[in-house]
Amino acid sequence: MNHAEVGVKVWGEYALFTRPEFKSERVSYQVITPSAARGLLEAIFWKPQIRYEIRRIGVLRLGTFTTILRNEIEQRQGTRPIFVEDVRQQRASLVLKDVAYLIHAEIVPQPWEKEPVVKYLDQFTRRLLRGQYHHTPYLGTREFSCAFEPPDEETPDPALNLDLGLMLFDIAYVPSRERRELEFIRHTPQGPERTSGYAQALFFPAKIESGWLTVPPEKYRELARLEERADV
Repeated sequence: MNHAEVGVKVWGEYALFTRPEFKSERVSYQVITPSAARGLLEAIFWKPQIRYEIRRIGVLRLGTFTTILRNEIEQRQGTRPIFVEDVRQQRASLVLKDVAYLIHAEIVPQPWEKEPVVKYLDQFTRRLLRGQYHHTPYLGTREFSCAFEPPDEETPDPALNLDLGLMLFDIAYVPSRERRELEFIRHTPQGPERTSGYAQALFFPAKIESGWLTVPPEKYRELARLEERADV
């Protein structure tokens, strides 16, 4: 057995799954993205020996759009201290209110991992049943924390069908000696290592059919090919 299936029900008062094509304002996708769903599962249980591949997302409550004003800083905070009042700015965000989803995913071991995947499935299941987590799960942005539990009898509305257009699938962190645009950590059999490279966004045509958003599995193969690349 080289993978294990997991299911999680999540819900929250607010959610923001930012569309990258909007620059100045924050505008949410209508449904949680696969990358946000992956991050949520990693918040519950994370190990460098495994990765989560989202298979499908059930929409229990689609939610409604609402506009809120959020205080942000106009630059990333680095190692040097900043005075917040000098860099603070107020932005309007179009967010979702009152959402709930079913996330179906697979735990897939890294190619170099030798331990059976059932070991990690047991650890994930224990955390899910106890409501434990690695860090607070959230819906797209850290200020919008969410609740989670094992799936129950609630199911998506079979009459819900929506064409969502192109949706962000995930961000590939591609190691490269030619494009050293950022530094990131890669996990290897020898442990974590700092690598230079660049980030590349991947998209897919998203549709909700009978209440379910299905994630094409070939996108994970594309992601793996990109992240294994090295320009020598």
